[in-house]
Amino acid sequence: MPSGPVANFIAKKDVTQKGSFDWNSKGAITPVKNQGQCGSCWAFSATETIESYWFLAGNTLTALSPEQIVDCDTSGEDEGCNGGWPYGAYAYVMSAGGLDSEAAYPYSAEEGNSGNCNFSTAAIVAKISNWQYVTQSEDENAMFSWINGNGPLSICVDASSWSSYTGGVVQSCTQNLDHCVQMTGYQSVQGIDAWNVRNSWGSDWGNNGYIWLARGNDTCGCAQVVTAVTA
Repeated sequence: MPSGPVANFIAKKDVTQKGSFDWNSKGAITPVKNQGQCGSCWAFSATETIESYWFLAGNTLTALSPEQIVDCDTSGEDEGCNGGWPYGAYAYVMSAGGLDSEAAYPYSAEEGNSGNCNFSTAAIVAKISNWQYVTQSEDENAMFSWINGNGPLSICVDASSWSSYTGGVVQSCTQNLDHCVQMTGYQSVQGIDAWNVRNSWGSDWGNNGYIWLARGNDTCGCAQVVTAVTA
């Protein structure tokens, strides 16, 4: 689970734009993954973001290796199955020169144990040159504009109530960030404007691996640590 300081917040902003859009429809999202019992959500969120932006930079959509990050990124606040932050993962990937494919470096931490770093520069298939915050101040309008114009987002949330989620739009949630995921788009669900959020708990959870979070009120803290990368 993520841990560490979060920036000071400004007042919440309403997101009033209507409509629907999702980067799935553009072929920029890989299938839903499953982190298992390992607290590697931060590595999955970062990996999924890199996959999407690598594709949007004109490359083939390729499943990349969260295991490489879990095993090899052990500096700063990043602690394998004990949690970390996507921005730490980005810094590691840039320093390593890129990410191996999932096929070359498959996920093996399902039971909660990270392994030895077996990263191979010869197996690198995707690279990033930079990362940035889209917002740290609950600016969902900035998130909306970014998703429409640039790509999906890595977000960190409070998922303490998500284990019982089976469908519908989550409208009320605590905001103690403990989980990182990918925001792929937005839509209206039963008249409620919602963000489309891809989780990493397998496709048999929630809405085929997704959850809907109400827009405009920083639901579950979704607008506090929001990042993207440059591929």
